[in-house]
Amino acid sequence: MVKNITIFTTKTCAYCPMVKKYLAAKGLAYDEVNLDDEPHRQQEALAISGALTVPVTVVTRQDDSQEVVVGFNLAKLAPAIS
Repeated sequence: MVKNITIFTTKTCAYCPMVKKYLAAKGLAYDEVNLDDEPHRQQEALAISGALTVPVTVVTRQDDSQEVVVGFNLAKLAPAIS
């Protein structure tokens, strides 16, 4: 069961709206960290994902385990939110 979802995005990211739209279609709420507005959090996104790209979606489960999905990757995102 999903406890929290955080998406790291930028304003120019083409795939970020796709992730947000997918989660909204599934009825899931999420927190968004726009790295253009909060550049001090870029290091956090890099540390979590190991990637210098967005979107980075962090799914935290009830047991506080986390699944990190880089990009619009439905093969990883769908099971992460199930």
